Amino acid sequence: MLSGIGLVAAALTTGAVAPAASAAPAPTAPAVAAATPVADGVLMSYVVNTKANPGQTRLAERAVRDAGGTVVQSWPEIGVVVAHSTSGSFRQDVAEVAKGGAVQSVGATRTAAVKTPEAAAAPQRRSLARDAESRSAFEIRQGVSATEVAPDPLESQQWDMTQIKADVASDGSRDVTVGVLDSGIDDTHPDLAPNLDAQNSVGCTSYGVPDTSRAAWIPTTSDHGTHVAGTIAAAKNGVGIVGVAPNVRMSSIKVVDDDGFIYPEYAICGFVWAAQHGVDVTNNSYYVDPWMFWCSNDPDQAAAKEAVRRAVSYSERKGVVSAAAAGNSNYDLANKTTDATSPNDTTPVTRPIDAGCEDIPAELPGVVTVASTDQAGAKSSFSNYGDGVIDVAAPGSRILSTVLNGGYGLKSGTSMASPHVAGVLALLASSHPDASPAELVAMVRAQADDKPCPSDVRCTGDAAYNGFFGDGLVDALDATQGR
Repeated sequence: MLSGIGLVAAALTTGAVAPAASAAPAPTAPAVAAATPVADGVLMSYVVNTKANPGQTRLAERAVRDAGGTVVQSWPEIGVVVAHSTSGSFRQDVAEVAKGGAVQSVGATRTAAVKTPEAAAAPQRRSLARDAESRSAFEIRQGVSATEVAPDPLESQQWDMTQIKADVASDGSRDVTVGVLDSGIDDTHPDLAPNLDAQNSVGCTSYGVPDTSRAAWIPTTSDHGTHVAGTIAAAKNGVGIVGVAPNVRMSSIKVVDDDGFIYPEYAICGFVWAAQHGVDVTNNSYYVDPWMFWCSNDPDQAAAKEAVRRAVSYSERKGVVSAAAAGNSNYDLANKTTDATSPNDTTPVTRPIDAGCEDIPAELPGVVTVASTDQAGAKSSFSNYGDGVIDVAAPGSRILSTVLNGGYGLKSGTSMASPHVAGVLALLASSHPDASPAELVAMVRAQADDKPCPSDVRCTGDAAYNGFFGDGLVDALDATQGR
């Protein structure tokens, strides 16, 4: 996933993501955390949760203003207000001034200060459209490797499509749209331009406020979203590669900012946008920053996790089914013990974690959690796993797909596995247009080809279901044959 977005370098042997190097050991967090203190004068971002109706949302907005904060964005559909404040006591103040129980929870969405528009614009950035070799901040954190290849017809090199039988499946329906929540899609790429729905694309990285301008949803510091998009729906046009569902449409829903972060308010914006703009499937190749795992025993993390959960649930109620990458730390998600990588926007701490700490959106209800396989069909060395957590598996090691400048490249990660599943879900939505999201999830799991555990004590379960592969390897052919 990406920094969030999970890619791993081909040179890595485990795929584990290490915290930044430090001369001293990381501090250890307490087992039950209190809200992280915030100094006065530091601009911070918060989610304020209330009941999901316009009246209660207006009361929550009033409480934000009465507490000296600024309302940045409101989502009355899910009862979430995004607010900014420079007051160190904002969390307590907004709850105290709320009327009629309007504030259910409030929490900071990050541990670093919010950048002002001027500060965000200050650094000299190289556009990946001009420099295909530059690497974004989150890609460096995740150890991304990418290899450029010649832009020739390359379908024969797509072993991943053969592994899931996409090469012999049908192409999907033009009436189905996949929302790619990621770093933006290059709308000039010849394999992507035919299927990109620009009118329903959006950028969510300006504090979680939707921005439909083209500049807001095209790539700026990462080609990750472009690579993901090619796997989902690169057009069958005699150029380059072919996606899992080459006839469906895609909308670019940009949730990765120029510093490589996917904060909760960005993801919330993305899911609500998808729900309201004709999206049928979303792909989520990231974990929400700055916490690899969001813990319910921390007030800030609990409030932000609840806000994202509401957005995902709302999208599901509106007919959207979602796939998400399981992560690239070779971690047992069913037996969580410690996390030494978070928060990744300030100084990581080593903290105990348990089942109440979740990778979001991958571990949220209704989301298809995807592990990665390699060309031999084994679990990718980097892929997270977990009995009862992983739903299905898909190819994720050295996947060939679209990159910027009309090119093609190889990337590895559960980020690359998830879009295969999003593509299969799009095929299922095409062949079963009246199916609900829950029915599509049940179908993608039931149709997956069983994969038994290898001789690895970490893998528990049987061929029908286990912690490495879930219900098995997704099957694109079954998805299009109406099985």
